[in-house]
This record gives sequence, structure tokens and C-alpha cells, in this order.
Amino acid sequence: MKKIIGRKDKADFPDLGLEDVAIKIDTGAYTSSIHCSDFEAKDGVLYAYFSDENKSKKSSKRIAFPDYKEAKVKSSNGIIQRRYLIKSRIKLFGKLYKISLTLADRKKMKNPVLIGRKFLNKKFIVDTDKQNISFKLKSNEH
Repeated sequence: MKKIIGRKDKADFPDLGLEDVAIKIDTGAYTSSIHCSDFEAKDGVLYAYFSDENKSKKSSKRIAFPDYKEAKVKSSNGIIQRRYLIKSRIKLFGKLYKISLTLADRKKMKNPVLIGRKFLNKKFIVDTDKQNISFKLKSNEH
């Protein structure tokens, strides 16, 4: 059964050491992307640093991705970009899901993560009137 998700929410990315990250649901986007401006591919391994803006002291953890890929992504302005694609996990509604994420510089965007149709398909129905459904459930658990 599909879960209802709002247009915005907060999610955890345990493999990346990130909690309560603001996400924007975008049914117009096929792929999902996460903010990352500090990465390098070296000797067949992609190394990336992800910052947790929610922690009082900015923390950044280097993570190695030996199974990364490169993908062509058409941005909202129609320009095709080559981006690195990683596989990770996202926690929503108390459940862990596998997710593919492209790395993009989203520092000028309101939300560091954009969730696209590829992830949403067969799991979620988007209700644009709602926000933070998963995050509110998580907050009530504590």
C-alpha cells in the first residue's frame, strides 16, 4: 500500500550520517539529488563529504563510494549535466528504503535534497497540501 507524502518533509540518511534533512518532493524530476559540493573520484572510488547543517557545529564526514556511476541529468532549465550517482538509504515513516542520489551543488536551493519520481514510484502518493508527515510521526515517537 502506498504512503501519502507531502510536498516537503525531513528524512534521515543513515549511511551518510545525516538526520532530519529537509527534502522537497518533485514529481517533475526523474532522479533524486543531494547537496554535495566537495567530492573527488580517485583510483576508481568516489570520495564525498556531506555536511549536517542541523548540528550546532558543522560536521563533515568523508564517505567512500566504490560503486558510484556517472549519469546525465537534465536540470530544470533544460541543460544536461553529468553528475556522479551513488546508492544509499533514506529513512521515511520509520522505514529504510534504498535510493539512488545524484550529487549536485544545491547550496542556493531551499532544500538540500530533491526526491524524484524514480524513488517515489510504487511507494508514495504526493499530497501537495501536506508537509512534514514523516517528520511529525518521528517527533511523536520520542
